[in-house]
Amino acid sequence: MNLYGTEVRQKALALLHGGVRNADVARQLGLPPSTVGVWLHRDRARRGELPLARPHECPRCDKRKLDTKAYSYLLGWYLGDGYISQHSDHRAPSLRITCDDSWPGLMDECERVVRAVFPDGSTCRARKVGCHDIKIYSTHLPCLFPQHGPGKKHERTIALESWQQDIVDAYPWEFIRGLIHSDGCRVTNWTTRVVAGERKRYEYPRYFFTNKSDDIRKLFTDTLDKVGVGWTSLARGSDPFNISIARRASVALMDAYVGPKY
Repeated sequence: MNLYGTEVRQKALALLHGGVRNADVARQLGLPPSTVGVWLHRDRARRGELPLARPHECPRCDKRKLDTKAYSYLLGWYLGDGYISQHSDHRAPSLRITCDDSWPGLMDECERVVRAVFPDGSTCRARKVGCHDIKIYSTHLPCLFPQHGPGKKHERTIALESWQQDIVDAYPWEFIRGLIHSDGCRVTNWTTRVVAGERKRYEYPRYFFTNKSDDIRKLFTDTLDKVGVGWTSLARGSDPFNISIARRASVALMDAYVGPKY
């Protein structure tokens, strides 16, 4: 649905054709910069002005070397806050990893690993309300993320292929970090105890991972088991969507390899 109307779009395109920058057009007309960018891209596509896409070599199809450590981390991000979409005006599907603006360090790291996994591609950041999407286009996205499919992840089966499991087994902490950085957090809980007749407050850290997919939660907990991290499942109402890590030794391991968001 076009929220701004044909007249506004045509005015924006007229300014763009006149050499006005995307950001200035957005500011002048009170539009989101991402909307102006999409309009310009679609207009160029209709005019046949888009450059031919440079073919990407694929680790699965062309046996290009894959940065497996970066891939393990990116796979965790994808299973949490990533998705692949296909647009009619693009020749290739796009991978989008949504990153909260509250954690600029994680956004930078996510973009770094996307570049490491797709070294011959070009990434960009699409601004949304309170977050950005790290994006890259490639015809080989389904090759590297075979979990892609119609519908929501928690409504279909999510299972790793053998080559993906081999990578996760080689870099389990990277996979855990990706999942925590997408759908997890480190918090500080507190409680009180009576000591020598005086009530004292005690604080202790813990990690949470929340995901509606039973399969994704099991991938997370199976990997925690392999690295010796204890966990418990907590229900939200009747749904066990939360994985809690609260034991002191396990939290220490998580702090050493994952740490709080930044």
